[in-house]
Amino acid sequence: MRLRYRRILLKLSGGILAGGKGFGIDSSVLNRLADEIVEVYNMGLEIGIVVGGGNILRGTQSDFLGIDRITADYMGMLATILNALALQSVIEARGVQTRVMSALTVSQVAEPYIRRRAIRHLEKGRIVIFAGGTGNPFFSTDSAAALRASEINADVILKGTRVDGVYTSDPEKYPDAKKIERMTYQDFLVKDLKVLDTSAIDIARQSNIPIIVFNITKPGYLKKVLTEENIGTLIRQP
Repeated sequence: MRLRYRRILLKLSGGILAGGKGFGIDSSVLNRLADEIVEVYNMGLEIGIVVGGGNILRGTQSDFLGIDRITADYMGMLATILNALALQSVIEARGVQTRVMSALTVSQVAEPYIRRRAIRHLEKGRIVIFAGGTGNPFFSTDSAAALRASEINADVILKGTRVDGVYTSDPEKYPDAKKIERMTYQDFLVKDLKVLDTSAIDIARQSNIPIIVFNITKPGYLKKVLTEENIGTLIRQP
């Protein structure tokens, strides 16, 4: 089976790791994701992963918690490191070497993010899990994913969500929402869609990296999006 890409950046939200629990890490989801990641890795794929922290804390919760936004954003970045370590552990239990690289300095558990070193890890066949967001407040992990994809020269950004693409409105709230199969970066920005941050779209546009939004909660869909056309929504240049 032929892969459509050589090097990918997979974006996983913290909410995906929480599964139906809404908080923390669902072990069945974590292990299924590890199985699927290792399966496509064994097909010869180079894989970078950016993982979010929303299953533990989002910076946007700061008002509710009474914590200032910048502090909450840093707390969210630390949450991504917890998720990255969990993902690293279950992937390595399946015999695949990984490296966690963090934009925040936590030398006891992760390497500092250095672009050239990250690329070297990928070339040596290691899965690289990028944690700590961009290392700066006010930037989401979507923006971190687009930034890391640009820096490692990824062929595509795969945004794993709970829905099977980009819709005209939130399909979980509006049953008459219509799926969009393909669109340009500019279309996405003009329509002001919320599946990805506008800063992430702009970074991807500048680097000309296509984005595929797909439903990663469906078993087997990670492999499908890499081997089949017409899975999810493709966002790219005209």
